[in-house]
Amino acid sequence: MNYRTLGRTGLEVSEIGYGAWGIAGDAWLGAKDEESLKALNRAVDLGLNFIDTALAYGEGHSERLVGKIVEERDEAIHVATKIPPKNRVWPAPDGIPPEEAFPGDYVKECTEQSLSNLGLDTIDVQQFHVWQDDWVGQGDWLEAVEDLKREGKVRAFGVSVNDHQASNAVRLIETGAVDTVQVIYNVFDQSPEDELFPACLEHDVGVIVRVPFDEGSLTGRITPDITFEEGDFRNDYFRGDRKQEVYERVQAIVSELGASEDEIAEIALRYVLSHPAVSSVIPGMRSVRNVERNSAVGDGKGLPEDQVRILKSHRWDRNFYA
Repeated sequence: MNYRTLGRTGLEVSEIGYGAWGIAGDAWLGAKDEESLKALNRAVDLGLNFIDTALAYGEGHSERLVGKIVEERDEAIHVATKIPPKNRVWPAPDGIPPEEAFPGDYVKECTEQSLSNLGLDTIDVQQFHVWQDDWVGQGDWLEAVEDLKREGKVRAFGVSVNDHQASNAVRLIETGAVDTVQVIYNVFDQSPEDELFPACLEHDVGVIVRVPFDEGSLTGRITPDITFEEGDFRNDYFRGDRKQEVYERVQAIVSELGASEDEIAEIALRYVLSHPAVSSVIPGMRSVRNVERNSAVGDGKGLPEDQVRILKSHRWDRNFYA
């Protein structure tokens, strides 16, 4: 496993991290705790040392599973989690004051709950689960974060950028108040390359990439006739003719690269890791098989430049969450 420095935090993190939303048991259906724990353990066996979770994932269930692994393993594991907006609105809408989402006392309260769930004294990276750049200079959230750092309860602070709004954190980065950002970045959504990544490189802000497979599109497994369990969020994400659209676009990528469908997931991860601003990518992994497949990509090699250039033409600006 290759390791990269997470911006100014100084933490050395595995370039393949573990996205722990899928093991929460609420939005991605089908996860079983026994298999999730096996997958987490296998990831650590293979050198993965960075896990991203959130208080909202299964109302703490994901954090508790992660905490179990951290307690049982001797290896140093860096944990990032997130504070849900108090108004429970994802993404953060325009025009609301920061007090509706992250009042200072609430930031502290959630951090204490996450520390309890994880069984930790310190959270390596505490993040806001949504963000609006209009909040810069407003509210008391920053004072709360600084207090938590001073008390040793939080090592670094970051924000999870709103879905497909990559530039909606550039002002925050420029203030120096943030150590990391988490953002959607993949072959389809290349928008972070426009403004966010240059700002992160300039200000030494660590980048955590989520949704590298576009919720499954870039694994090659989304076909026009695929079905999901009732209640699985992907029924909405891939509603209407979206499965057909995705399938056709992935087939076009496979054809242009001269690759096979079995290779598209690896190519998608390597594309993300080829950008110098990226510190770690956190695919969701609910099985040992997925852990082994994804971890093998964390070899520090990225993707050949000629393939990166080809993939630039497959940028697809759209929002399936809406």
